[in-house]
Order: sequence, then structure tokens, then C-alpha cells
Amino acid sequence: MPAPSNLLKSMANDAKKQAAMRKQAVHGFPRLSSTSKALILLPVLLLGFIYLIVYPKEFELQALMSSCGQPPAGTYTAAANGSSPLSTTVHAFARKPDFRLLIGILTRADFYERRHLLRMVYGLQLASPDLAAQIDVRFVFCRLYKDDQRVLIPLEILTHGDIIVLDACEENLNGGKTHTFFNAAASLYADAPYDYVMKADDDIMFRLPELVASLGAMPRQDMYYGATIPCGSMDPSKGYMSGMGYALSWDLVEWLAGAEEVTKGRIVGTEDKMTGEWLRLGGKGKNRFNAKPAMYDYPLPVPIDSCSHAFVPDTIAVHRLKDNPRWAHALGYFNFTAGLKSSKFYKFDA
Repeated sequence: MPAPSNLLKSMANDAKKQAAMRKQAVHGFPRLSSTSKALILLPVLLLGFIYLIVYPKEFELQALMSSCGQPPAGTYTAAANGSSPLSTTVHAFARKPDFRLLIGILTRADFYERRHLLRMVYGLQLASPDLAAQIDVRFVFCRLYKDDQRVLIPLEILTHGDIIVLDACEENLNGGKTHTFFNAAASLYADAPYDYVMKADDDIMFRLPELVASLGAMPRQDMYYGATIPCGSMDPSKGYMSGMGYALSWDLVEWLAGAEEVTKGRIVGTEDKMTGEWLRLGGKGKNRFNAKPAMYDYPLPVPIDSCSHAFVPDTIAVHRLKDNPRWAHALGYFNFTAGLKSSKFYKFDA
């Protein structure tokens, strides 16, 4: 049996332990050392830093990532959605566009180089934040008939999504292609109609800001716009609009699609003349507007008619750009390369 003195010491120690346990139960955990406090506070401070500094930046990062590839404020872009080039995802304007214009460039499947050039010419202009209209440019040709076309054209569609292939025509401009294009446009875009539809050649250069300013003043109904033919005439009530490029309001496009009593037997022929004939017979296109002299043919050294004249500053369109030297002359005159910045990667002699 333990000695009395040892028993007393043991009881005293037990009492101290019980008192310490009661104190801990009342006051929580035992007091921490400075090192322990630092180890606990460090993760807390780190979490606070992440919340206050990094977390708000997450929203900025998300905004930055979502804006990549988006057009500048006030511009329009369209990207192919799925296998059809005609099914598009439209990125919204910063404000509602003044009007919507479809430009159908009637060309041939084999003209790959020309389409490449036109994509650059119109792509630069469509990127402008000051363009007030929504403009879609589409390349239009008839059914494909070569094996290489059946591979290369789908490749273009996958890359650019800006091609319309018309099944109901053969590749002949004056063989009914224009009529087929207007019919197709009325059907393809019935759910999201444009204000205007323009037929254009592939050898014409439109200055889109000037075209938008001109078309913006036009009526939205029963409207026929272009450069009056014959060349010497400035009266749009006579003759017809040159096939270089002319626009119809959407109601006329819809009307043409169902006007068999007017178009039947009058589809094959000089296409721009036939369009004028359809409108005359149907009593349509009463709102006619002549864009000359701002729309004209390339300035030949010896002009063959008054449709050809020197470049003018307020030009809307130049036609008959049949080769690259003519394109370079026109693009140089209107300073299309003004945005080019100096770089160590290229140097051009003056």
C-alpha cells in the first residue's frame, strides 16, 4: 500500500489535471503559441487574398475570353453553323442596324482566286465599327459538275460559310441564274428577311460605307436601285439597272418568286434587262434610284461609253475590274491598305 505522503501527492496531481480540464471545457482550446497561430492564420490570409484579388479578376477573364472573336461594337459577323453555309449564328450589334442587306455575288465555282480577293476586300470593310448596316456577302453559283469542285467547294464552305450553290440552274449568267438566285433568296431567308437583296458581278468593287449611306436613304418597299442603262441616261424611270450590281427591296424579291405570269418565258436573256422587264410588266419597282455617276465602269484609257469614267472620291462602286492590275489600281486609289503597319517582316518599295 502506497505511503500516505505519496498518496497525497497523487491526489494533488489528479486535482490539478481535473481543474485544467474544466478550464479547457469552459474556455475552449488551450492557448496557442505564436508559431501555431502563424500556421493557422497563413491559410486564412491566403484564402482572403484569393477571394479579394483573384476572384474578381475571374469575371474580367471570362469577359475577355467571351469577347475573343467577337466583332467590334456596331459590326456584324456571321459564322457557319452546321453543314449548311446558310445556317448562321449572328453576333448582335451594339445597336440595331439601320437595315439588312444581302449581296449575292454571281460567280463561277472555278474562280477560287477571285473569291479570295473579294473576301479580303469586303472583310476589311465589314470589320469597321462605323458600318451602320448588317451586310452579308454570299458567293452564288450553280450546281457543281466537276470532281475537284465537289471536294474544294465543300472545303471553302467549311472554312468560310459564305457560299450558295443553286441546284435549279446551269452555270450560264444569262440562262436564268439571276432569276434562280432571287427565287432561292426568297425561300432561304423567308424566316429572317433582309431589307434589300443585291445581285452583283464578281468584277465589281463596292465601297460599303458609301453604299450603306446611299441605300440608307432609300425606301424599304417597291425599291429598285442601281446604275441606269443606257449609259448616257440618268433617268431611272426608263431602261433598267446595269447588271454590275443592283438591289431590290425584299417585297420585290418575294413578288418575283411567285410572279410566274410575268417571268414565264422571260427568264433566259440578258439578265439585267430581263429584271427590268419583269418589273415593268408587273408594274413594280416604282421607287427607282440611279446611283450614277458614283457607280461606273473602270476608267479605260479610251472610254467606249459614258459608263466608264475616271475615279471619283465619292465612288460607291467600280465595275469591270477584270484582272489583278485593275483591282490593284482601284484599291490603291481608294487607299485600302491604309491600315498596314510597319514591321520587320516585310518592306515595300515606294
